[in-house]
Amino acid sequence: MKLKVGVIFGGETVEHEVSIISAVQAMEHIDQNKYEVVPIYISKDRIWYTGKMLMDIDVFRNFDDLKKYAKKCMLVKKGDMFYLQSTTGLFRREITNIDVAFPIVHGNNVEDGTLAGLLDSIGIPYVGSGVLGSALGQDKVVMKQVFKSMDLPVVDYIWFYDSDFAETPDDIISNIENLGYPVIVKPAKLGSSVGITYVKEHKDIRKAVEDAIQYDNKIIVEKAVSNLTEVNCSVLGNYAYQQTSAIEEVKGKTDFLTYQDKYLGNSKTKGGKINGIKSKGMASASRIIPARISSQTEEKIRYMASEAFKALNLSGVCRIDFLIDKDTHKAYINEPNTIPGSLAFYLWEPTGKSYTELLDELITLAIKDYKARHKKIYSFETNILNGYANGVKGKLKK
Repeated sequence: MKLKVGVIFGGETVEHEVSIISAVQAMEHIDQNKYEVVPIYISKDRIWYTGKMLMDIDVFRNFDDLKKYAKKCMLVKKGDMFYLQSTTGLFRREITNIDVAFPIVHGNNVEDGTLAGLLDSIGIPYVGSGVLGSALGQDKVVMKQVFKSMDLPVVDYIWFYDSDFAETPDDIISNIENLGYPVIVKPAKLGSSVGITYVKEHKDIRKAVEDAIQYDNKIIVEKAVSNLTEVNCSVLGNYAYQQTSAIEEVKGKTDFLTYQDKYLGNSKTKGGKINGIKSKGMASASRIIPARISSQTEEKIRYMASEAFKALNLSGVCRIDFLIDKDTHKAYINEPNTIPGSLAFYLWEPTGKSYTELLDELITLAIKDYKARHKKIYSFETNILNGYANGVKGKLKK
């Protein structure tokens, strides 16, 4: 009997469309001989849908017209089984069961531990990092604080809240200028280069901060590496073991890798369209594999990638981005992507691991981790409530 894999994607996030692209790619490549794919789409208004039609990326170009044909659902546990249950009609019927969840989501409200927490509370096995790892990997400020505690190198930065900027903008701009231009202004908890501005001089800094504040209440400003090589390395595994992928050198058309560079590119191949734009997801970015770096730097990148993966409590597959200063040859950790665009399959193919094999390993790892977690003690059989006298207002008997 095939294992039923519920692929969850979408969500109320500015990276909604990127998630659709990544999920459809993955669903096209899952081994149909071993797994039955159950698509689970979260719309921008947080309604869950299921139906085989959701495996076709063209559906999402006019989803409002077609969603009446998909089934609204919610995930529930009944006995030892997990079901997608209808949320409409007089009776809440079970649509189908699923054995393991496979979140392929990007950004706030989903990738940041929100969805992982929901899946944990239901108790279903799922692919990827848990609540802690997901949350740490989404917040660019907290992750850098963790990296610094582990003596992993990060560029100089400052951070602040939108409320801080509203009260003392001149002080914050002064602190930014102490870093020295150029700087990169980012929303702290977004990915896919959304809301990011490369700032070369004073006259542009205020607008860059105001733009970032549109997307997040927490802002980070980093000292830019001027003579830069950007490289990425994917890590597959859990806290106990890690594999590292090929290392890519990423080539953007601007001072940093933009959303356009990452997801739109000039693709003319399989991957579908959203809003009339063709995309292969992160596979569309311009890259050189293997990266043109020395063997010593390669070894250093692989070491830091594994250490960062463990430090942040990550699991499944992630992509960790690095910045190399060509002048000093020093490498800095930029950030992890806990659920990377296109699941970083293009970094594993050069190692001989196909996308289908990568997906199979991720599902297998999720099940193994689930079984390992359930060997731990999470609750006790106790009669402590029987020790209360006179109802909830009574005193505990000793």
